[in-house]
Amino acid sequence: MAAAQAVDEMRNRVVLGEFGVRNVHTTDFPGNYSGYDDAWDQDRFEKNFRVDVVHMDENSLEFDMVGIDAAIANAFRRILLAEVPTMAVEKVLVYNNTSIVQDEILAHRLGLIPIHADPRLFEYRNQGDEEGTEIDTLQFRLQVRCTRNPHAAKDSSDPNELYVNHKVYTRHMTWVPLGNQADLFPEGTIRPVHDDILIAQLRPGQEIDLLMHCVKGIGKKVARIANPRLDTFSREIFRNEKLKKVVQLARVRDHYIFSVESTGVLPPDVLVSEAIKILMGKCRRFLDELEAVQMD
Repeated sequence: MAAAQAVDEMRNRVVLGEFGVRNVHTTDFPGNYSGYDDAWDQDRFEKNFRVDVVHMDENSLEFDMVGIDAAIANAFRRILLAEVPTMAVEKVLVYNNTSIVQDEILAHRLGLIPIHADPRLFEYRNQGDEEGTEIDTLQFRLQVRCTRNPHAAKDSSDPNELYVNHKVYTRHMTWVPLGNQADLFPEGTIRPVHDDILIAQLRPGQEIDLLMHCVKGIGKKVARIANPRLDTFSREIFRNEKLKKVVQLARVRDHYIFSVESTGVLPPDVLVSEAIKILMGKCRRFLDELEAVQMD
């Protein structure tokens, strides 16, 4: 009986001990356990697999994925983080920058700004293309000059009263349509997701004048924002000599909690569906490679 319980724990639970984690590797493959039929069965998989949506709003989605192997769940997580396409600033043409922010730092900050544009409506830019077109590039202009406020009180020390345009925000970014983009996208649809992100601060006489090119890319190549939930165990019970002898901390091996937070470019449910499409495409390519090898 004890042996059977130990086997079930090894197969179904990841156990957190005082000095380490046990049963972290998947072991329920065919032939590894006597008396268990672990051969792949699609009907059994469809019966056990489910997705339970816990919460969904405009910018976040939390769901449980149950009945899936850790490798598949992790592949799905990595695709969500790094392979769902988005539009982001790739190239910055600086015409004038007299602020205290260096050109390289300024370009990096601009690359982190989420752009409200559906990447599914654009193509990837061909490698080596210097000039973008209306099908693969979005163009933004940022031109701000700080001046003194002639109407400010003489005894004022508040920069908000003394200066005009001393703070450069994403609201100062102006979309410059390429080709027929003005006809395809209504006014106000192509813009930064948030208009109150601070880019730089200026003083009278300082100016920023630059042009940005946004292209379609993935997290491996372009700047994007990811914020996955960190879900861990508390190890406090191991500080109590009595509790640690009677309490066991464990996780169900095939139950995974996903928390998806969108930057506002695409709804979280669309991010999940796009990640599923990418995972399916990877599986198809792998099967095609296997068939090609078998034919050879």
